[in-house]
Amino acid sequence: MSELQIQSVLQQMRSVAQSGGIEGVAQHAADPEVPRFAELLKDAVHGVRDLQNDAADLQDRFERGDPEVNISEVMLAMNKSSVGFEALSQVRSRLLRAYQEVMRMQV
Repeated sequence: MSELQIQSVLQQMRSVAQSGGIEGVAQHAADPEVPRFAELLKDAVHGVRDLQNDAADLQDRFERGDPEVNISEVMLAMNKSSVGFEALSQVRSRLLRAYQEVMRMQV
């Protein structure tokens, strides 16, 4: 997910919070321009997968002796992949905790 997408989602969340409760959320959710949470999560997973694939590809090319790939590119790609995976793991953990908390609520 790009920085621009993140800023857009944050702005949308702020506008929903300021729009006045459930009614505002329902109106905002009906807007076809607003990306759905599932789509954002799917894009994030695919982004991390792409980072991991790129890192593995660069590592393989470096190990085979490709002169166009140097060790710094490989290490940078591997670190990006690692940070992306860790961020995705943190999001999953927080979503799971939020789900568990909602399930414990009494209606």
